[in-house]
Amino acid sequence: MEVIIVDAAADVGRMAARIIASTVSTKSAAVLGFATGSSPAGIYSELAAMVRDGALDLSSTTGFALDEYVGIPAGHPASYAAFVQRDIVGPLKMRTGSVRVPDGNSADHDRGCLEFENKISRAGGIDIQILGIGANGHIGFNEPTSSLKSRTRIKTLTQQTRTDNARFFNSQNEVPTHCITQGLGTILEAKHLLLVAQGEQKAQAIAAAVEGPVSSRCPASVLQFHNRATVIIDGAAAGLLELTDYYRHAFRSKP
Repeated sequence: MEVIIVDAAADVGRMAARIIASTVSTKSAAVLGFATGSSPAGIYSELAAMVRDGALDLSSTTGFALDEYVGIPAGHPASYAAFVQRDIVGPLKMRTGSVRVPDGNSADHDRGCLEFENKISRAGGIDIQILGIGANGHIGFNEPTSSLKSRTRIKTLTQQTRTDNARFFNSQNEVPTHCITQGLGTILEAKHLLLVAQGEQKAQAIAAAVEGPVSSRCPASVLQFHNRATVIIDGAAAGLLELTDYYRHAFRSKP
């Protein structure tokens, strides 16, 4: 795992966007994995700026979203299908329909999840997967105690996650109780994992994921098993790490 500590929260998105742009520069038809929420928002803003400036072309890329709520219409402004269209596909000038989102309104969730897995496989797998991290260590909506080999499936959201996400709804009562999420096993099959976090509210989760034991109590710790995982965080999110001096030295010393 490569841990990169940057000075400011804005630098997190900037550096992550450069890594994604580098991936696309070597493979124009790259398959991208998109996370939603506030943590990766800076990435999408930076990528959009590159696209507007003509420095990046994402028109040949395709993508998959990590998750979706169960039981709200795709057009609901807080749905991740809406987020993908509003904040990713449009600003990044990707082709309409090029980003697949799990179906939170399927009549048969087990079948829908299997079909979503098959679509990832038929696309050749995900080249670079963007990840945020919850305060309780979840990635995607893989809440604590998720199986480390889990696949795309329906999950019950913790009360903490529903509270954290209430800001996207009119009230906490409107936050769905269930979701469809790619599993930890699914996420680990991406060729490159790129996790970003900002702020001291993520410091405990980052410390557990990076330096703690691999445990289902902190689902993000599964990144320790991946052969190419990059974690980009600001100083506040790095506040509880014990080996910050080493991470900074290793990054400065890269060839």
